Amino acid sequence: MEKILNYINGELVAPESGEYLDNYDPSRGTVYSQIPDSDANDIDMAVSAAKEAFPLWSKTPREERSRLMLKVAELIDENHEMLSRAESKDNGKPLKLARRVDIPRASSNFRFFATAILHESTEAHRMDETAMNYTERTPIGVAGCISPWNLPLYLFTWKIAPALAAGNTVVAKPSEVTPMTAFLLSKLCIEAGLPKGVLNIVHGLGPKVGQAISEHPDIPIISFTGGTATGKRIAATAAPMFKKLSLELGGKNPNIIFADCDFDKALSTSVQSSFANQGQICLCGSRIFIERSIYDKFRDAFAEKVQKLKVGDPLAESSHLGAVVSKPHMEKVLDYIDLAKKEGGVVLTGGQQIVTAGELSKGYYLAPTVIEGLDYNCRTNQEEIFGPLVTLTPFDTEEEVLTMANSTPYGLSATLWTNDLNRTQRMSTSIKAGVVWVNCWLVRDLRTPFGGVKQSGVGREGGWDALQFFTEKKNVCIKL
Repeated sequence: MEKILNYINGELVAPESGEYLDNYDPSRGTVYSQIPDSDANDIDMAVSAAKEAFPLWSKTPREERSRLMLKVAELIDENHEMLSRAESKDNGKPLKLARRVDIPRASSNFRFFATAILHESTEAHRMDETAMNYTERTPIGVAGCISPWNLPLYLFTWKIAPALAAGNTVVAKPSEVTPMTAFLLSKLCIEAGLPKGVLNIVHGLGPKVGQAISEHPDIPIISFTGGTATGKRIAATAAPMFKKLSLELGGKNPNIIFADCDFDKALSTSVQSSFANQGQICLCGSRIFIERSIYDKFRDAFAEKVQKLKVGDPLAESSHLGAVVSKPHMEKVLDYIDLAKKEGGVVLTGGQQIVTAGELSKGYYLAPTVIEGLDYNCRTNQEEIFGPLVTLTPFDTEEEVLTMANSTPYGLSATLWTNDLNRTQRMSTSIKAGVVWVNCWLVRDLRTPFGGVKQSGVGREGGWDALQFFTEKKNVCIKL
């Protein structure tokens, strides 16, 4: 059985404790590898390596940093199939989704930030004949990057790429639930010739490894993506130490469908935005609000399409949904389905675990579930579930749907379907969310900022915002 290793100071090394954790294939419910059960000692080693590498890396010319990062991107492309299969096996998502989205976007992250640093500009302000001011941005030091399990390589590279491009060194923790692609990335970084200590990847549990990163005095900046509860703990640890923080947290996203929409496009995209990656994307639209005049038509068509989705082996081309990420997560979603029934919800389709035969018999499969009849303020409609479960609710007016859409403690993203331009502007301004998609979903431009409001997080990732987050701004004033 393969043992995953930490990547510290340019080498693949075992954890100091010598202890390992089981890594499960969720599609089969069986252990297929082991990951380091690292602790604060491993983080100390990684931070020491990163600190030692920082002076040289931060002064490395941008063209050279760019070249090395582009080499990593090339190797991701060359190993596209291997990484896709590893992601599917680790996460339970359909292989075709990993091929189409996760691995190409991981490569794009490295490419974008590798080239973006070649085109930065600085601000200059002349005080007539008195002085000239210009703004300089410099790397901060050792960056701590902690990423989640739902989009393992995609979100992992979204953090480490801008940190490295800006001239920081990195100590990173991938999710212990989905560690394999980060381990494979370690090997690619060695092959690319990334200098020792520039990137360090330490595997293990959040309370051990993540907490050690959060509280380490030599890590002045932290970028975290994950659950809101964990984000609160990181903030509580890091804030008194005056660390710079970016927290991309949970979501309970509304999908608002008006009667004047392109019905077929709204229908097909809503099925995708509800159940992509088994609903395990923080941007999935888990609350669908439909204007009453088309509610029955949309509900029936939506339920019919969802019933036709095939749940099965992630490696099979015919599978639309694979397995959810773990047995505890499957049980959590099933508990919410039971809760929804107790709250008065009616299950239109799904609502149960799917038991398969053969080698998949122990896998964590759930039927995509659609529920109607719930109050917008009930727990099912207020709490993040992060699985293949969506609710349908009718509305009559813009004011009513805005009240419902904005009622949760979250504010990550929203989707709006309408062909009325004036309504688009009114609604987009009034929806409390960091990202609003109109007549589309998950369209991404890396130049734009990304992040949430309320309990969906603080700070912005993506594009120039990410590069600025990983730098310190200083003003230089020259007397003329």
